[in-house]
Amino acid sequence: MTAIHPRLSATGSRPLHRLLLGALLTLPAMLGTAADLIPIDAVQQAAFGIVSSAPIPATETLTRRYPAEVTVPNPQMRVVATPQSGVIEALLVAEGEQVSVGQVLAELRSPELVDAQSQYLEALTRLALSERELARDQMLHREGVIAERRLLESQSRQRELATVADQRRQLLELAGLTTEEIETLAGSRRLTPRLQLRAPIAGVVLEQLVNTGQAIASATPLYRIARLDPLWLEIHVPVDRLAGLGEGARVLLPREGMEGVIVTVGRMTHGQDQGVLVRAEVREGAERLRPGQFVEVQLSATAAGEAWRIPLAALVRHASESYLFLVRDGGFTAQPVKVLAEEETDAVVTGELSGTDQIAISGVVALKAAWLGGAE
Repeated sequence: MTAIHPRLSATGSRPLHRLLLGALLTLPAMLGTAADLIPIDAVQQAAFGIVSSAPIPATETLTRRYPAEVTVPNPQMRVVATPQSGVIEALLVAEGEQVSVGQVLAELRSPELVDAQSQYLEALTRLALSERELARDQMLHREGVIAERRLLESQSRQRELATVADQRRQLLELAGLTTEEIETLAGSRRLTPRLQLRAPIAGVVLEQLVNTGQAIASATPLYRIARLDPLWLEIHVPVDRLAGLGEGARVLLPREGMEGVIVTVGRMTHGQDQGVLVRAEVREGAERLRPGQFVEVQLSATAAGEAWRIPLAALVRHASESYLFLVRDGGFTAQPVKVLAEEETDAVVTGELSGTDQIAISGVVALKAAWLGGAE
């Protein structure tokens, strides 16, 4: 329904309204093209609430709103898994807790760990014996008591056992023992079945994957830990809407009042929705988002060529074409434009416009009626 200017809504103004509308609809037939003048004087403009303003130069456009999933960047995610089989004796943190590097997360009782320690201590014993034998053979060789071949055999055996001991030590490190714990084991020679699992990074426990008392196999995941600053937004953009999108472009989160920047534009089109993955990074305000959350975003795209931002209300569509009404001496003319993007309240267009032009931004329904009525 055509909006009536407030000053014409009172009783007694209706005859004037009908008179003006009739005049607009019966303009001369000379208005046959978009460039023809639509003669409307100041009184008629005021009666129909026609207001004009200049278009604003636009260097970027904003897409419609797309859903985006909040995710954790891959380099900031760690999964804590048990290196040995066993039974979980204690879980010391839970989902949502902050943890620091090296903090003990869980304790595991593992017979395999006892066996690994035993093999390491045995390797140390054999290595110590071979080193004493090597030292004795070196002394005997200097005195000419033994041949060089025997010395070489002792050296080879010592190197072989040193390699075995080093291998057993690395297995203990892979099992989760710290350097200090391994040194203590070598000095005290006391075996322990208890293994402490520690946080590899500082962050937040996103997920707990096991329970206390559970028997688990080697490599079973216990926790997922992540650093939550910055965060990623993963957006599926239709392949035909990628024009102008590139790395470094802004991504707006209208509801949250935040923004990020595009870091990657995918090269693969997903079969299910024919969308391309666009990934953005959010730094400021990342603490207000949560992994797995869905938000609405708008992407900033570079406007192609000379473009102008206008209110959506100024845009008129007719016969699959888009027009603006430009102020001219004695009235208005309909100027064809190409719409590059439609945003929340504005449209970005290109066409024969300049910064000095004035376009109708309200009352365009009456102008369209006059324009089409005169063209008939």
